[in-house]
Amino acid sequence: MVTTSLMQRLGIDAPVIQAPMGGGPTTPELVAAVTNAGGIGSVAGGYLDPDTLRREIAAVRQLTDGPFAVNVFAPLDPDVTPDAIEVAIEVLAPYRRELGLEPRPALGEPGPAFSDHLDVLVETAPPVVSFTFGLLPPDAVRALHDVGCLLVGTATSVEEAVALVHADVDVVCAQGSEAGAHRGTFLTDPVLATVGLVVLVPAVTDAVDVPVVAAGGIMDGRGVASVLALGAQAAQLGTAFLRCPQAGTNATHRAALAAAGHESTVVTSALTGRAARTIANRLTRELADRAVPAYPVMNALTAELRRVAAARGREDLMSLWAGQGVARGTELDAGELVRRLAEETERAIAGLGVPGRP
Repeated sequence: MVTTSLMQRLGIDAPVIQAPMGGGPTTPELVAAVTNAGGIGSVAGGYLDPDTLRREIAAVRQLTDGPFAVNVFAPLDPDVTPDAIEVAIEVLAPYRRELGLEPRPALGEPGPAFSDHLDVLVETAPPVVSFTFGLLPPDAVRALHDVGCLLVGTATSVEEAVALVHADVDVVCAQGSEAGAHRGTFLTDPVLATVGLVVLVPAVTDAVDVPVVAAGGIMDGRGVASVLALGAQAAQLGTAFLRCPQAGTNATHRAALAAAGHESTVVTSALTGRAARTIANRLTRELADRAVPAYPVMNALTAELRRVAAARGREDLMSLWAGQGVARGTELDAGELVRRLAEETERAIAGLGVPGRP
């Protein structure tokens, strides 16, 4: 059986991590099913208020005794002017009217504060805390280590990976350009940070002395075996789990995933103010050349629009997050998918170097 030092440290049998997918797809049932099958599930905490995050963690613990991760966002301080916000509101107004919404969205806080999430994490002490969009404050790193959390930071470049290690993370998640949803880029130019896994993983493993997890476009055991061969100690998969019955993925989103081809996705910052990979639709095309305020402000401005569109089955005005491997997705039970991934990984590794293998 495949095993790595990170798998041993986490106490898992399969080199499979379920990516945290915010906005609804990640449920306690999905997290627990992945963990109970021998991988490690991840709670998507970034958009949850503290009380909801606390309940999600408790729900996972009711469903599994195994290890799991909780993902949060590093603190963000976007430089956004009132004028930029007004321009975005004007751009979005026709789409809001089309859905019967008031032209101006309600402008509240763009998301939960990291400090509130930190309080919950220290209180609940999940086995693993992963984070994206930057570095955690040193006092937060110390507090989480003090309660026994393993820290996993997201990098899209060697520069970011090295910065994470200097900030005392335990594991680096190397996010390739193939990955669905938001890019974790925080130091590198977003255009230059679109490096694929085949290049990124060995570059990161050569540059840091902590375990590396690979994320981006991995959909089957061949992909898992490939990143293990490149030096990663586990693979993180998100899109592969979006159509599982335990996922909370919206029905219209599911249908778009099932219909998607190998060239259906694009990377755009138009929907949320941060580069993200999604299935292309009317909204991505019509907003492509528009200047938008930075994340999380633009994300807050479009949140109601995208949420109402999803509720009404309006695929053209939704965010349809997906990685490049979307065309190879399935509707398998999450636990069965983890077991199949493990079996496929073993077969792929066993077949390496066999003459005549197709």
